[in-house]
Amino acid sequence: MPVSPDLIRVALVEDDSRIRASLISLFELADGCRCVNAFASAEEALAGAVADIADVVLMDINLPGRSGIDCVAELKRRNPALLVIMLTVYENADKIFAALRAGASGYLLKRTPPAELLEAIRDVRNGGSPMSSLIARKVVASFQDAGAARPAGQAPAAALPPLTPREKDILDALAKGLLYKEIAELVGIGATTVRTHLRHIYEKLQVQTRTEAVVKYLGN
Repeated sequence: MPVSPDLIRVALVEDDSRIRASLISLFELADGCRCVNAFASAEEALAGAVADIADVVLMDINLPGRSGIDCVAELKRRNPALLVIMLTVYENADKIFAALRAGASGYLLKRTPPAELLEAIRDVRNGGSPMSSLIARKVVASFQDAGAARPAGQAPAAALPPLTPREKDILDALAKGLLYKEIAELVGIGATTVRTHLRHIYEKLQVQTRTEAVVKYLGN
């Protein structure tokens, strides 16, 4: 039977067998997502051609052998269009930024509720960069600290193009780590309208991802 083009194919890279089994069970019941394979290590994932079989990969960081961050970098080299969400217990800024630099499109903590995890997978497939609220705050704080530490006499970032009040509200919500559904509820519009505003924001800011948009917005 042919696979629906709307079905999101998800692969897991997680060495904890209990967590792996729990995630597999989640996707067995999920609407619009299917787990196509699960691996216990980066080496297994790379040997299993995960970059060719999945649309989205949920990646742990602390794996036996090669780290999840190394695995992300190799997977993105093989297939730049592959979407990877880190799913980890690590909350420190070094791990977060190393994962994002390696090519991860999102960063979630393992305590993320199942419904939010599924929403994040749909979000990243639609062009978003989902992050747990705590992670988003750490990213924001890091860039704010960097801005405050700008050497005297150094020119500030280029001025942003004009944004509407609604676009600014949405960017503020993005900076807090809210998902599209949460942003829609916060500002009183539909999720589809949120995505339309985001396309306009990305075009104005000349960025491609949520993280880039937030960084550019906060840097001014």
